Amino acid sequence: MNVIEELLRPYPLPKMVRVRQNFPAPEVVDVAGAVQKTIKEAGVLTKIAPGNRVAIAVGSRGIADLPILVREVAAAIKSVGGRPFIVPAMGSHGGATAEGQIDVLKQLGVTEPSVGAPIHSSMEVVEIGKLANGLPIYIDKYAYGAEQVVVINRIKPHTAFSGPVESGLMKMLTIGLGKQKGAEAAHAYGFKYMAEHVPTMAREILKKVPVLFGLATIENAYDRPAKIVAVPGEKFEETEPGLLLEAKALMPKILFDPIDVLIVDEIGKDISGDGMDPNITGRYPTPYASGGPEVKRIVVLDLTERTHGNANGIGLADITTKKVFDAIDWVKGYANALTSTVVKTVKMPMFLETEELAVKAAIKTCNAFDLNHVRVVRIKNTLELKEIWISEGLIDEARERAEIDILSDPVPLQSQLDGS
Repeated sequence: MNVIEELLRPYPLPKMVRVRQNFPAPEVVDVAGAVQKTIKEAGVLTKIAPGNRVAIAVGSRGIADLPILVREVAAAIKSVGGRPFIVPAMGSHGGATAEGQIDVLKQLGVTEPSVGAPIHSSMEVVEIGKLANGLPIYIDKYAYGAEQVVVINRIKPHTAFSGPVESGLMKMLTIGLGKQKGAEAAHAYGFKYMAEHVPTMAREILKKVPVLFGLATIENAYDRPAKIVAVPGEKFEETEPGLLLEAKALMPKILFDPIDVLIVDEIGKDISGDGMDPNITGRYPTPYASGGPEVKRIVVLDLTERTHGNANGIGLADITTKKVFDAIDWVKGYANALTSTVVKTVKMPMFLETEELAVKAAIKTCNAFDLNHVRVVRIKNTLELKEIWISEGLIDEARERAEIDILSDPVPLQSQLDGS
């Protein structure tokens, strides 16, 4: 037994109970039908002349039913004689390469056969203007050369700044379609100014680029579409703040607060830009956003397969495993950090040989008054919060909450972890 194992040996792991968290969850059942209906109601297709090349901007997030959304937008464009094509709109993601961004789309199910439109990927951009402070504004060269541009994105709170417009259509224009250079310019002065820069840059793009409409989605607490709406380009700024408020109201959360130890089974760029959504964990990479539970220690056990070694966000954890350390592709995370200018997210926390030791280290250092009643919550990731695990120390609280159902008897956490 080495010195670390000896130090952690006296600290017991709690028994855990599986519970269901119940949230209000409106859902769009017929996604394809809803897309066609809202595009028709927006009246935007009349602006497409036969033969017009229409760029459809698609990002890197795991949006619910993304291939269906893209396919139906392409079909709507083709129905009036337009010639749609897909443009990756994901800033520096995919390793900031054209091939990498095509691969990201493929991982999300967006391929030329699946959506019925070709994909044109390039990191080349066109500078279309500057802000008053000198920051350049860029747009993807393929999108700039099209007769019209359509943007598809989910509306949701950002993980590093707060404002009337956060993650959504306008951010997709400035950072997504701006590719690596656009993302770098938008982040140049840090997230302190992001709430100002995103809409300001987007206004300039909307003046100089023929943005036809945006297809905005809002997801419910179970990562399913709750609302799908086509927003004409000229109405982005007036419409998006209201959609953001709706999105915030439907977000899931961990219904226990405070938490001594939060165990996160996996993090990844396919889950959140920061690997694990700070709006869920309460850990933010900047001081310009806040909310979520008070969590003393966060343990990350693994990376998702789809993140391909990009561990951006691991720096928001306190403890992880050697398995995670060995799986990290540092170049990918560092590229994100250099572009965003936020380096905290790629710092390496303490990493231990096994999951058991990692969790024990979190319990030992969480400074709970009674470690026999430690408040532990375990989640798969920050997208899947319907069923989670809680320690015995939280059972009485769970029984008092009408929105929580207890699903199992207590199970030793030790038996669920590697290295046990």
